[in-house]
Amino acid sequence: MPVHPELVRPADDAIAAAMSRALTALALVILALGDGEHTINLVAERTDDTFVRGQADLSTGTDPVRLTVLDEDDYAVLRTLLVFALEGSTVRGAVLVATTAAEPRPRACGWTVRGGWLHPMDTADLQRAVTPCPGVPAVRREAYRAPALPRITDTDEESPRG
Repeated sequence: MPVHPELVRPADDAIAAAMSRALTALALVILALGDGEHTINLVAERTDDTFVRGQADLSTGTDPVRLTVLDEDDYAVLRTLLVFALEGSTVRGAVLVATTAAEPRPRACGWTVRGGWLHPMDTADLQRAVTPCPGVPAVRREAYRAPALPRITDTDEESPRG
């Protein structure tokens, strides 16, 4: 008997709908973050009791409009994990945290995945999550409430998990 429950592959139409939502969500997150240097982290707990993590570093600007992804492979992993988190059948829970380089210290906001979409995380929970452990050399980040992301739906993306 396996130690972890087996993952069941979601249906292709559920994956396609989640991919559409993931691309929309990432675009909205990037717009919400605005100009600057950003690191986006996603941590998900899978239904087989394992955790997976993705991270991507981005640089954005509006004058002129630009988006630079520092490592395409990292971004592809993050995007794929977000698809499966939003689809939901293989993921119990997931959190996406964005850190923006800022003076005098970086700031962070976060979203939790619920009902196939990203919802702003509680600021106090986020602050606890991004506060370095005592004795660990790390930069303290200032947590702020993530903006609510409008859920833009496509009539073709109806799914039981969406």
